[in-house]
Amino acid sequence: MSLKKNIVNLKDLESIAKEKLSGKVYDYLSGGAGDETTIYHNKDAYNHIKLCPRVLLDVENRDLSIELLSQKISMPILIAPTAFHCLANVDGELATVSAAAKADTVMMVSMASTKSLEEIAHTAYKASANPKLWFQMYLQPDIEVNKVFVKRAEDAGYKALVITADSPVFGHRERDIRNNFHKLPNGLSLKNFDDDRLMLANGKKATLELSATTTWKDIEALKTITKLPVFVKGILSPKDAELAITHGVDGIIVSNHGGRQLDSVPATIDVLSSIASVVKDRVPVIVDGGIRRGTDILKALALGANAIAIGRPVLWGLSSNGEEGVLEVLKMLKHELDTTMALCGCTTVKEIDKNLIY
Repeated sequence: MSLKKNIVNLKDLESIAKEKLSGKVYDYLSGGAGDETTIYHNKDAYNHIKLCPRVLLDVENRDLSIELLSQKISMPILIAPTAFHCLANVDGELATVSAAAKADTVMMVSMASTKSLEEIAHTAYKASANPKLWFQMYLQPDIEVNKVFVKRAEDAGYKALVITADSPVFGHRERDIRNNFHKLPNGLSLKNFDDDRLMLANGKKATLELSATTTWKDIEALKTITKLPVFVKGILSPKDAELAITHGVDGIIVSNHGGRQLDSVPATIDVLSSIASVVKDRVPVIVDGGIRRGTDILKALALGANAIAIGRPVLWGLSSNGEEGVLEVLKMLKHELDTTMALCGCTTVKEIDKNLIY
């Protein structure tokens, strides 16, 4: 694997991003809620999990591919939904999705993107004949708005819906408050809402809203208007994992929103095993939050995840060098996971289990 001089890990890319971005934008992308203890624990928790490698096994031929939603994906490393990619690079989500398509992995496209979901899909299909696109939504109070977004995602070729469930209100993000960062700079907008189909009954166009009235019944209602698989993102409680399956979800994303919503919640890796034990392989389980190394990925897979998702590192790569920077992030993590698998005695992702954890 070839790496650019002096760029050998994700920390190096974060340093470049910090130099390139304005202080306000870097703080927005990197910051979190409250004292940001959850951001710290998301990463630190991985340091307390020790690997138990096996030796004298033939690991010459290794395969990192997995299958999700009946689609083969090149690696168990997905791109989590994050907003406002044009803050990091002028090409924004178009650069990110092109990298994801070329790497043959999933990009979860945010409802709060600075390019429209149709533009993003068009770019993806130019980069790959079979891109893996999932669309993330905050369920809106107006069911008609949800129907429009579902139809647009279906028509554009998205393969799944990801419903963020941990945001009835905005988290208390003190960096943004200090920086007075409350809206996008001139020239940027929530492109998904620049659509005439989102005209409300009162004659005004819909805007992105967080809804404090959303319940599991809304998940059931969503399932009746789409044939796309539905993931619920933001699960930290085993009880909620069971409820998710009871209400017909097709997958669970164990997530604390990267520490951006509620501070003082557990690191996602610390609750992953208990959630996986409840799910019992009935639906896929994905985990995000704090993953920075290939060793982190193997630990998450060993503790019950089918795949992991990364958020901030993608934005660091995007900030540093656009599409090529995002590809660098994915290549780095894939290379590190491949090396970790070899050193732990694994040739396929399916071989990774709890026996590799002390």
